[in-house]
Amino acid sequence: MIARVTTVAFEGIEAIPVDVQIMVAPGKVGIQIVGLADKAVTESRERVQAALHASGLSMPAKRVTVNLAPADLPKEGSHYDLPIALGLMAALGAIPPDALTDYVVVGELALDGTTASVAGALPAAVGANALGKGLICPYPVGAEAAWAGADIDILAPRSLIALANHFRGLQVLSRPEPAIQPPAMNLPDLADIKGQECARRALEIAAAGAHNMLMVGPPGSGKSMLAQRLPSILPSLSPRELLEVSMIASMAGGIPGGRLSDRRPFRAPHHSATMAALVGGGMRVRPGEASSAHHGVLFLDELREFSPQALDALRQPLETGECVVARANGCVTYPAKFQLVAAMNPCRCGMSGEPGYRCARGERCRADYQARLSGPLLDRIDLKIEVPAVTASDLISPGRAEASSEVAQRVARARDLQAARYQTLGAESVTVNAHCPTGLIEEVAQLDQAGASLLRDASEKLALSARAYHRVLKVARTIADLDASEAVRRIHLAEAISYRMAGERVKQAA
Repeated sequence: MIARVTTVAFEGIEAIPVDVQIMVAPGKVGIQIVGLADKAVTESRERVQAALHASGLSMPAKRVTVNLAPADLPKEGSHYDLPIALGLMAALGAIPPDALTDYVVVGELALDGTTASVAGALPAAVGANALGKGLICPYPVGAEAAWAGADIDILAPRSLIALANHFRGLQVLSRPEPAIQPPAMNLPDLADIKGQECARRALEIAAAGAHNMLMVGPPGSGKSMLAQRLPSILPSLSPRELLEVSMIASMAGGIPGGRLSDRRPFRAPHHSATMAALVGGGMRVRPGEASSAHHGVLFLDELREFSPQALDALRQPLETGECVVARANGCVTYPAKFQLVAAMNPCRCGMSGEPGYRCARGERCRADYQARLSGPLLDRIDLKIEVPAVTASDLISPGRAEASSEVAQRVARARDLQAARYQTLGAESVTVNAHCPTGLIEEVAQLDQAGASLLRDASEKLALSARAYHRVLKVARTIADLDASEAVRRIHLAEAISYRMAGERVKQAA
């Protein structure tokens, strides 16, 4: 007899159907798993046998062959335990043979027969819904899978016995309810920042348009504090963005308790991170920090201390919004539409350009330190600002600065304007100016004669590339949106160019 169970294999965040075929026939006693399975899958035979024994079901004294089709698709992970076990139970008559026809099954088994959480429950539920089937998954990830849709049938048993009793009609498993994390109430606030008015303004522009930003300043000037307060002024994820972000987090195993969060991701890897850690990779091609920051912020502190190879690997994701990890046996693509925010010191001693300080190596110290950053990477950064040291008068001044809640309202209004504009123009996938296509930005940021003359002169003097030219237009469009201005005026363009001028100096040093 051959029993069939449907499960999935993952390529990126896409769930590919896999047919688990189980045959019990005379022959040498044991379980043989075929179908290009990795070590975790082949080890499932030990977990499955122990779980069935703990559930009161003895293995037959026959040969059991498990085929994972298609046979040429690599099978990785421990989520094949539950489909193999249920297929065996169906082959042995412990559950009705047709009970699993309308379900996709994923899950890991403990030796006592209980289910354990696995990565990828949400993509598996989305894939099951696309196939017109329900989903059987472990209890710990049931709330996560329930976000795939209200009309999908989801069973999240705590054990094999509970699922068998459900199919026999001895008990009923209720559908898990989608859970969401409560909103964070203790986010760092911009009111804690003393001084740094120019940096606060640039941070607001970056948040409003999802622009990449680089902060350069001496140690202790507040660069990291500013970046850490960026999440407090960013709007919540839209439903579509929430699903995309959660699917990536599910593949990385980063959804605690199955509770989703509408907060935008904020990833801050250490500067010792490798290229694979940033863009994804490894034996099983896991998503990297860039993909984990999808629709959020990737903050690179001490930018110059990252390896040049790791930083240059971000150039393509910054341009395309995807991380493509190529291997000899295939290619995996993860979405990575993130906002890059970076901070660095101006030189090795950290005090270059500060009043009253003279570096022993002079300008060479600054040039050598910044030369590690490649020009193409800097060309993709929209705003580059100098963050000077905070003076004592700023620190002892009474009162608090403008709170994040007030800035967040202006950012939300600007983003609403952008989303409505691009939806009207038919570009529904674009919600912020930073992601606007090149041809479209020239239409939505049309300049008058004075503005066109200013941008022409700036392009010639700063030797702006074509990419930099259009990024200046995008920043100017965002500044105009913050002012609720339909037209991009000369003052908006001048401010956008000023943020680019400092960046061109750094690029020349690189």
